[in-house]
Amino acid sequence: MTDVADALALLKRGAHEILLEDELEKKLASGRKLRIKAGFDPTAPDLHLGHSVLLTKMRQFQELGHEVIFLIGDFTGRIGDPTGKNVTRKPLTEEEVRANAQTYKEQVFKILDPEKTEVRFNAEWFSAMSAADMIELAAQSTVARMLERDDFEKRYKANQAISIHEFLYPLVQGYDSVALKADIELGGTDQKFNLLMGREIQKHFGQEAQVVITMPLLEGLDGVQKMSKSLGNYVGLDEAPGTMFNKLVSMPDSLMWRYYELLSLKSNEEIDALKRNVDAGANPRDVKMELARELIARYHGDDAAANAHRSAGNQLAEGELPEDLPEVSVDFEGNAQAPIAAVLNRANLVNNSAQAKDMLGNGRVKVDGEVVARDCMLDTGKSYIIQAGKKRYARVTLT
Repeated sequence: MTDVADALALLKRGAHEILLEDELEKKLASGRKLRIKAGFDPTAPDLHLGHSVLLTKMRQFQELGHEVIFLIGDFTGRIGDPTGKNVTRKPLTEEEVRANAQTYKEQVFKILDPEKTEVRFNAEWFSAMSAADMIELAAQSTVARMLERDDFEKRYKANQAISIHEFLYPLVQGYDSVALKADIELGGTDQKFNLLMGREIQKHFGQEAQVVITMPLLEGLDGVQKMSKSLGNYVGLDEAPGTMFNKLVSMPDSLMWRYYELLSLKSNEEIDALKRNVDAGANPRDVKMELARELIARYHGDDAAANAHRSAGNQLAEGELPEDLPEVSVDFEGNAQAPIAAVLNRANLVNNSAQAKDMLGNGRVKVDGEVVARDCMLDTGKSYIIQAGKKRYARVTLT
């Protein structure tokens, strides 16, 4: 894709804000290879899909032919990012930073193209910075400007402590853009203040100001709160393929386009085609399964994606038979036919007659892949693949 309009449409997909969009368009139209920066403080070793939103946007830039810089904030991680915090955050030790950084490096190339990715650590330049250099950097902002940050302002008004080193965080993040000569910086919506600081500091050092693209925080599987392991609404990047498959396929239909928008590497045209299919009557579950396979292939490989539904116990939904399909024989004493409710009971596919009636009434019973009603009669002398709900199934032979 080389057309500027098409490139801009792809890069805008899912973005919360672009500052400034006309500058981004000019940079894309310049024809030069742009330098795209995103910084990650290695503050937690456990990654989930919410952490991959920025990486997905970075991969889109790579596919457009640009250079991506994956910046690990080993220096800033020791300061502790105050963004969104109502108290001073405890700085990480150097050992914690190194351990968490390794986790990021192991995951990042499951999304980014390693041939087009530059991995940097900001201790590279900050460790060499003198006290005079840091004072010059600190002079580029004021206390009043820092207090414009929502979290600082709230803490100040509530008489909560703000350490001086926390004021340095936006400044040193901004200087990262100077050191890397960034054309574009990506970050979460909660990082807007810090990202814009980068523009100001670049101007001070005689560089062209970077374009800022903020990406939203990914909603969790509940579709309400942001994805978080503590809330249990997450999909972990290191979770088993079957677990990932079940979680993604079970998400609300209303959430799936949001996940496509922020996590898929499909083109806009491909996603629009999927939307048209659903509007025309396609089952949303099939579309969610397609997304699940794309993401599982990214983190576990193509074979795992092709077979994820097996470990998830969804073979029948896929039209395949489980390897451990139970075999059951039910005797109807020479009768030519048997009612489905009785078959379910005698094959132990339901707990009682009331449950059989309920499942049949709700369309949750399938015979050879087809939903059956309460009045269904099965011929004796034959075998059927019968499924009651999602978890109970068997090959049932009627005698």
